[in-house]
Amino acid sequence: MTPVLKNRLIGCVVALAIFAADQWSKSYVTKTLGIDRVGDSMELLPFFDLRFTRNFGVSLGMLEATSPEMRWGLVLLTAAIALVVTIWMLREKLLGDILGLSLILGGALGNIKDRYELGYVVDFADLHIGDFRPFLIFNVADAAITIGVVIILARAFFMRDKDDQEVDDLMNSKAADAAETK
Repeated sequence: MTPVLKNRLIGCVVALAIFAADQWSKSYVTKTLGIDRVGDSMELLPFFDLRFTRNFGVSLGMLEATSPEMRWGLVLLTAAIALVVTIWMLREKLLGDILGLSLILGGALGNIKDRYELGYVVDFADLHIGDFRPFLIFNVADAAITIGVVIILARAFFMRDKDDQEVDDLMNSKAADAAETK
């Protein structure tokens, strides 16, 4: 297996793991713990609660779906974005880029599934300092998407020259492997 193919396979596994972790955590909170109505909550730490909410929009509650047509429009829009991210991920060669994209993809798939099945995205993680909430209530998928975007941006701004050398090294390694097998 080539290093590039191995990196892409790792990316697919990470995306599926994020999707599974997101769906499991939502099920655990809503079914096992019974936190399944708006306003239900459970304090875990002085700065972190499990607090059920329904998100009818996308990032930061924008593009809120107020009708069935808008709901399905958001499903299609986010599915199209997930498809673009999938294609982008499968075209990348370096593990750092692939991992960032796989986090975004896994998170997007988790939220798409919610919106498709429920009409909204289940959010439950409430990080706060007293009454101050630096973030909206979120879920595992949202966290993965945010971390993935930060990784992609950081790599784009700070690592591009080094990455170009890594691609050259990967290609030279692949050519050397091919020459050895002949």
